[in-house]
Amino acid sequence: MADTLTDSAETFKMPRMDTRDDDFDPLLEALLDWEGVSDAEVQQRVGRIIQDVRTRGDAALVELTRDLDRLDADSLADLTLTPERLERAFDSLPVVQREALSHAAERIRAYHGHQKPESWQYREADGTVLGQQITALDRAGIYVPGGKAAYPSSVLMNAIPAHVAGVREIVMVVPTPDGVLNDLVLAAAHLAGVDHVFTIGGAQAIAALAYGTESVPRVDKIVGPGNIYVATAKRAVFGQVGIDMIAGPSEILVVSDGGTDPEWLAMDLFSQAEHDEDAQAILVSWDEAHLDAVEAAIERLLPTLERAPVVRASLRSRGALIRCRDQDEALALVNRIAPEHLELSVADPEALLPGVRHAGAIFMGRYTAEALGDYCAGPNHVLPTSGTARFSSPLGVYDFQKRSSIIHCSAEGAATLGRTASVLARGEALTAHARSAENRIDE
Repeated sequence: MADTLTDSAETFKMPRMDTRDDDFDPLLEALLDWEGVSDAEVQQRVGRIIQDVRTRGDAALVELTRDLDRLDADSLADLTLTPERLERAFDSLPVVQREALSHAAERIRAYHGHQKPESWQYREADGTVLGQQITALDRAGIYVPGGKAAYPSSVLMNAIPAHVAGVREIVMVVPTPDGVLNDLVLAAAHLAGVDHVFTIGGAQAIAALAYGTESVPRVDKIVGPGNIYVATAKRAVFGQVGIDMIAGPSEILVVSDGGTDPEWLAMDLFSQAEHDEDAQAILVSWDEAHLDAVEAAIERLLPTLERAPVVRASLRSRGALIRCRDQDEALALVNRIAPEHLELSVADPEALLPGVRHAGAIFMGRYTAEALGDYCAGPNHVLPTSGTARFSSPLGVYDFQKRSSIIHCSAEGAATLGRTASVLARGEALTAHARSAENRIDE
């Protein structure tokens, strides 16, 4: 990487890379490397918290919440918000916020409505019926971060797909350190159809959702982002319940042909870098003069940001402007990086789309800022990170549903299948299997 970086906003230079350089591959690997696995001390602490909640239930939750979030609570009733409280939060919002939240919720609900799969069956010639039945989970748990920031958009993105899927009961947990409630978050829970809200967080909230307590219902799946303790707890309870994913820092990869306003692209990179110091923002282009212009825009605009120190740290350690040879090499980098968010900021994004194999969400054209997807475009903003877009998908309705196979044999079909099953079962030395199948053979 070129350029010396300092902590001074005036002299900050975005790291530069070039695919032509001999050391490009190891530099890119180092840039992409991120280890989100917690250390042994965190795992042990989380393990103790989970066991405490499993053993003592509500009492452990109250005690941990008092100690960690500094809340004055005597019972879990003090940490429970009623549907009426959620509705009051919505009604208390300024009109502009109510309308924005409602507009976003409507778009998210409409988009996810298109995802609903249908049950199906078909009948074979001998009368045997085969098929698939789709059923929703009974109960889903939604973890919403609290503390440093409030994320009403996360409530909508996690709860609305569950509601659309037909989940019967949605349980939300949200930490409220020092008892500070965020009305936007509560209003979003009201709009999204959340049934229960508990002001608890951390590993103890994950344990409560996974195993249940006297007051917190046990859920079938837990979704939603959190800190390292939340992620570690989700990993620990997986198998007891389903989880969505172990999310890493936010990422954006922008591919530009040189025709997009450099200041637009600088702000697109900032929009991810401002999440935290580990967030990643990368721009790829085959136009060197364009990269120079974006670099200058970054230097010019960075001091104007409220979260400039966070953005600067993120770009310094995990950001890059990458010069490549051509459009084909840019696509190869996209699939190698498998980004959470991909902006195709080019004149003809449809021409590039077939070449994109690995990306969480793809933002097409110069006018489609990734930030629109975070809030109100409609598709889900819970996306695979850290290269897991190679094998994972965005959160959706399908994450809150199960598929059951349907097999209904006619007498003729049972005889035909029984003969095949008998041969295979005896080949595996499982004679009870064979005899069970043979009982249905009509000689």
